[in-house]
Amino acid sequence: MLPDELTGPGQDIPAREHAVRAEEDLLTARHAVRACAVAAGFSIVDQTKIVTAASELVRNAYIHGGGGSMTITVRRVGRVGLELTVRDEGPGIADVEQAMADGFSTGAGLGHGLGGTRRLVDEFTIDTAPGRGTTVTIVRWKP
Repeated sequence: MLPDELTGPGQDIPAREHAVRAEEDLLTARHAVRACAVAAGFSIVDQTKIVTAASELVRNAYIHGGGGSMTITVRRVGRVGLELTVRDEGPGIADVEQAMADGFSTGAGLGHGLGGTRRLVDEFTIDTAPGRGTTVTIVRWKP
């Protein structure tokens, strides 16, 4: 059963924004996404997928983008979904196709980041350019 705020007329629930400025913000962001996923009635598997995707994106914003923000929106358009928008103020991504490829990493990671994130969600968009930061928006719909 869904909470009262999710059972009304088909409309999005107001967005919640979280700063990504310090290492502790990474944990706060993951907890916020999990809380929204639980409230929206996502299964434990789907909770784990959206939290893992969020974790990767906020980590990238913090480490590679110098910080930014994450906005969580509970979507209601005939079905329930979680939309996350993660923005950073970093240098942007020069080659998005390369950055999405498995095995590509600019750091010490395994290179599963953006490509792996894309596989965990139903919708994935990236807006970036050198010198103007990166915005990634993902949506995971409740089956």
